[in-house]
This record gives sequence, C-alpha cells and structure tokens, in this order.
Amino acid sequence: MYDYINGTVTCLKNNAIVLENNGIGFLIYVSNPYSFDPGKDYKVYVYQQLREDENSLYGFKTIEEKELFLKLISVKGLGCKMALPILAVGSINGIMDAIERENVLYLKKFPKIGDKLAKQIVLDLKGKLEFIGVGISDNQLQTENELKEVLLGLGYKEKELKPVLARVDTSLTIEEQVKDALKLLLK
Repeated sequence: MYDYINGTVTCLKNNAIVLENNGIGFLIYVSNPYSFDPGKDYKVYVYQQLREDENSLYGFKTIEEKELFLKLISVKGLGCKMALPILAVGSINGIMDAIERENVLYLKKFPKIGDKLAKQIVLDLKGKLEFIGVGISDNQLQTENELKEVLLGLGYKEKELKPVLARVDTSLTIEEQVKDALKLLLK
C-alpha cells in the first residue's frame, strides 16, 4: 500500500489528476482537481482501493484530509466515491464539528447523503475524530488563541466558543475572523 507519492501534476481531469513520478503517470482521484496546478510538484497522500474489478488511488493534499477520508469510508454504506465529494464541499473542521454536534442537516447537504446515511455517519464517528491532527501551524494557533481571547473579552463563555472557533477561517485577518465568529455566535 502507498502512503504518499511525490511527483509533478501533468494533467487535470474532471475528478482526478495525473501525477508523474519517475516516468509513470498515476491516475489519482481527488476531491478538487483544480486546486492543483499543472507542471508543479506535489506530495499527494494516497489511499489505494483494491477490489476484484478495481484498483484505484484516492489522493489528498494533507494527511488530515486522508485521515478524515479513512474515517468516513469506515461508515457502513459510505464508499470512496461518496466520501470524496464530502471533502470537496466541506472543510475538515466543519465536517468534524457537524459530526460531534450531531448536525444531520449539515451532513445532508453533501451529494448522495440522505437522512439515514447522515445519522449513520454521526452514530459511527461521533467521539472518534478527536485524534485527527488538523494541520494547524504555529501562526494559525497564535491567531486562533488571539481570536479566543477577543471573544472571551466580549463576554462569551469558553464552551460557547469551541464549536465556533473550529468553523472560522484562520487565514483571514483577525478583524475578519472576529466578524465571522460573531455572526456564528449570533445564529
């Protein structure tokens, strides 16, 4: 089994990329092929699915995406082709937060996920996603702590902030993060 492949993206397809490594082009199914730039080198974390009639590679830009994908495909009735679009549409933190808070409506917004499967995802994965080390850099952690301090200073309780902090985009400026967090807290 492969863990990752380093190579150059040579082709973008509708739902996949071709990653060339040592003269071999690997067809790798990804959640968003257009997030890759042709001609650039990437380290793509992969999952190989071997079946009687299929040998497919599924790729991810981060190890956290791969870990969440592996958890999703462990759910009864949820295969690789259904799990990949979930990662394309939702953020890792948003998906994990929805599962932990049993937000079935959020999960049902994904393609081919109905009420029954959304409830199965919550049943199978709630409380089992904490180990997924969502890739937070020191800079992002500092920004998240700064945001938390600002919101605590405004009188919000720490337990109110936990689900909100997971949904705020840490790449925004601190002012934009505060605005987004306040919108989420007021809902």
